[in-house]
Amino acid sequence: MPNRLIDAVSPYLRSHADNPVDWREWGPEAFAEAAERDVPVLVSIGYSTCHWCHVMARESFSDPVIAEQMNRDFVSIKVDREEHPEVDSSYLAAAGAFTGQLGWPLNVFVTPAGKAFFAGTYFPPQPVQGHPPFRTVLDAVADAWRDRRDEVESNADTVARAIAGSATLARGDLPTLEAFDGVVRELVGFEDTEFGGFGTAPKFPVVPVLGLLLDAGSLPSTSTEGRTPRDAGELARRTLGAMASSPLRDAVEGGFFRYSTRRDWSEPHYERMLYDNALLLGCYARSSEHLEVAEGIAQFLGSVMRLESGAFASAQDSESTVDGERTEGGYYRLGAVERSRERPPALDEKVLTGWNGLAIEALADAGFRHDRSDWIDLARDAAEHVLSRHRLDDGTLVRASIGQSVSAARATLEDYGMFAAGLLRLGLASGDHRWALAARELVDGAMAAAGDTEVPFAVPGGGDPVLASQGLSLDTDPSEGAYPSGVSSLARTALTLHSLTGEAAYAVAAERAMALVAPLATPRPVSFGAALGAMLAIAARGPQIVVVTGADDGSSVVGVARSVDRAGAVVAIVSESSARAFADAGFELFAGRTSQGGLATAYVCREFVCRLPVTAADAFAHELASAG
Repeated sequence: MPNRLIDAVSPYLRSHADNPVDWREWGPEAFAEAAERDVPVLVSIGYSTCHWCHVMARESFSDPVIAEQMNRDFVSIKVDREEHPEVDSSYLAAAGAFTGQLGWPLNVFVTPAGKAFFAGTYFPPQPVQGHPPFRTVLDAVADAWRDRRDEVESNADTVARAIAGSATLARGDLPTLEAFDGVVRELVGFEDTEFGGFGTAPKFPVVPVLGLLLDAGSLPSTSTEGRTPRDAGELARRTLGAMASSPLRDAVEGGFFRYSTRRDWSEPHYERMLYDNALLLGCYARSSEHLEVAEGIAQFLGSVMRLESGAFASAQDSESTVDGERTEGGYYRLGAVERSRERPPALDEKVLTGWNGLAIEALADAGFRHDRSDWIDLARDAAEHVLSRHRLDDGTLVRASIGQSVSAARATLEDYGMFAAGLLRLGLASGDHRWALAARELVDGAMAAAGDTEVPFAVPGGGDPVLASQGLSLDTDPSEGAYPSGVSSLARTALTLHSLTGEAAYAVAAERAMALVAPLATPRPVSFGAALGAMLAIAARGPQIVVVTGADDGSSVVGVARSVDRAGAVVAIVSESSARAFADAGFELFAGRTSQGGLATAYVCREFVCRLPVTAADAFAHELASAG
């Protein structure tokens, strides 16, 4: 049997290379073989740091009897959900028709045309706690395919039509600032007032919601009772405090685990994800009482997650070997001295464009706020690597790479949106217009790819061709869980570009994109934090602030600029030469911005209507307060 996964880019796929299962990688060839053999396809989806994925690999996929059954009756495809997020989201949507217990590993049985007709998660070799044995599942599915083909294909068609219908978004009105009072009240009502956070167990950080609350708390009151912004900020800070003091945070190395299995934040699920820690750094860096926590996360990113290339790994495993035994979480329960004697859990060294964009943005923003050039340097190193390796000659992006190998997986909207957001923030934090220009090119590409369609952003070059051929693509999926969707990331970045360039097309694209999501997001804010954050920025129209440094150090004026925390605000600190470079590159906000009398000079604008420049910190603070 050929070993088809041994040279895969994904560490998750390579970890299955020695299974007796005849695995294929995702692609049209596997579906063509299934059609030729007239057998169904098993699409098995997971990721490298997933504990139960490891368990099923050891128990079921390594069993030669089960493997023989799979090889005889199915074509089996192994998918890394992080390499192919659009495949994962499409089949997750389909799996919801067959099971309420969604998660990973996700095992979906589909027709040779790619349409799902049964799904489940973890299947052990023997029945365990309500999980049927995998051999029984395989037998039942194979029997249904042979003996009840018409019923199977009819059900698959029904599910496919439902997925296609769910991908159609209906445009609605964007929420006003006043409407966010209700959004905040909804989130306050969802708080776990005993242990902090939202909901019960398992308990996730839902970081995009925390970012939304910090944004809402940064605005002047819109409520007649004058409480909503305060409530929003206090809820965010309570949640951040509860997580920081809980076992969810690794006090030794500074990173946060993915979630807690219990309501009181105890017993973490020990994998550590790049996206969680990047987004949490962004939130903790905005909370003055939690600077130490932000420093710990930045240290974790720079010392544990950073690869030799300067880019960041996707995740760190929950499992490792401690005292010669394989254990989940054992390493993380050790103290600092004990850890130093053990080999750390493995990194998934796959470099993902979008997730690196989140880390670049968070490090650049935190470095700007706290005058930490070392954090901005980390962001710059990652940006240089991803731009050089993941941007093709035609300007399009690739999704993933590892070492010298580049994945064939297509980039997604989240890659364009998150990476553009990171580059743009790095440009403003470093004062280097080249990063902002690269961000603008990515957004322009996504807007051009959409053409005159209803959704204003699309993947340049098209999405996954297999899903497209099957009519299952959810390229514009607006759903948000642990991190922003591609649509909301692009909308937020386009809105910032409007503030920098004055070009109305960016604002129009952001508003059109969010109008498609608004009917879904407003009633369910805990599931659409980043989208609502983009809508809040649209409604708030924050100030545009440029500080041009002079011959003096300008520390007091610069310090006021660094402290600005206002939803929708755009803040840059640049030299005169940098201001000219930004202006020459088409960023109109910087045109004519100079230092007055050699002093650091602040310009405060709203919608390109600017107040007189000021050189004193108190006058600058007054201008900011007056700008609202």
